Amino acid sequence: MSRQLWFLRHGEAEPHGTRADAERRLTARGEDQARAAGQAIAALDAAPVIVFTSPKVRAHDTAALACAALPGDPVVHHALVGLDAGEALALLEAASDGERILLVGHEPDFSQVVHDLTGARIDMKKGGIAVVRMDGSRGELAVLLRPRELRAIAGA
Repeated sequence: MSRQLWFLRHGEAEPHGTRADAERRLTARGEDQARAAGQAIAALDAAPVIVFTSPKVRAHDTAALACAALPGDPVVHHALVGLDAGEALALLEAASDGERILLVGHEPDFSQVVHDLTGARIDMKKGGIAVVRMDGSRGELAVLLRPRELRAIAGA
């Protein structure tokens, strides 16, 4: 059985220059995107065993809002700022066969990690999800969901 890495890009945030980058907050739309992502994951019966989040405010708040519909609380992991494939695989070690890990963070890191693991080129939207199924060292892009698709799954 395979393990899965779920990547949730933070929701829409305040524009650059509003405040220091690490302190930028979600907009109301970004908050809705985060809630819908958590509700969609729950509706898919795909709750992760652990949620790791970037320490940046917009990612941490996305994780907290998504986790309102999921068991457990997000765990801050500083390597999610500048994430690479090796670190993503190291985080996946927290999962057993058939389990999922949810990573909440940023672009362009997530698209690059998905590419490094699967060879797929993707465009992750703010508030979107990519799922990579790992079978040993081989990765497969299982799904890519945009925020509007997550809202539909969530029934929002």
